[in-house]
Amino acid sequence: MAGLGSARLPPWGRDKRRRAGAHCTGDRAVSLGSGPLRVLVVDDEPAIRRFLRAGLGSQGYVVSELEYGLPAIDVARRDGADIIVLDLGLPDIDGTEVIRRIRASGSAVPIIVLSSRSDEAAKVDALDLGADDYVTKPFGIEELLARIRAAQRHRLQQAGETPVFRSGDLTVDLVRRVVTVRGEVVKFSPREYALLRLLVQHAGKVLTHRMILKEVWGSETDVQYLRVYVRALRQKIEADPERPVHVLTETGVGYRLRVNE
Repeated sequence: MAGLGSARLPPWGRDKRRRAGAHCTGDRAVSLGSGPLRVLVVDDEPAIRRFLRAGLGSQGYVVSELEYGLPAIDVARRDGADIIVLDLGLPDIDGTEVIRRIRASGSAVPIIVLSSRSDEAAKVDALDLGADDYVTKPFGIEELLARIRAAQRHRLQQAGETPVFRSGDLTVDLVRRVVTVRGEVVKFSPREYALLRLLVQHAGKVLTHRMILKEVWGSETDVQYLRVYVRALRQKIEADPERPVHVLTETGVGYRLRVNE
């Protein structure tokens, strides 16, 4: 492996202007500041970096690479990336520590984690520390692109949240507290609505069991309570609760409210 000095540094390193966010126009990735969306790939495997450079570059993203975590923290602190794709198994510092330090610095840059199929505990830790999403190796470029788009939407929602959420046959008016499914108004208990509202506020993002329990129940209650309420929610908003299309289970991690592309 090359030393820290040989890592490929971002071409935008001297650009310290704050960028408001990013979105996709057609098949081009565009920053709401100026120029294309800047993706920093942090992974010590050259094959993964080549794969991501080619796949993301073909969609209009400007891709730069680092194989170590400490320089990535500095890039994030300097507002040097619009999104970070981060492997957890880095040679100099654990990926979860990279996330912790980036969030501690005040940076809200979206972070997509690359993880192994078997390491569910690491995924949960990464999400609880502030990662926006994850993809499990091996993965296809389309899956990663979908996760990037979801993370972008989530950050834009946080910057100026729309009061009405729509996805397929589900509509949630957060101001009027009215939920309609297939055109019909659906009633919820206070706890059910609190759970749905939390999912809507983070639509497209994976929420861990721990995170949901803390926000809705105020403490780390037994996860079985959460499963009961998710089941009740699905009974009310899914056409087929056994094959949900809105509230999706992320096995061993938590739940995600799907956003139609």
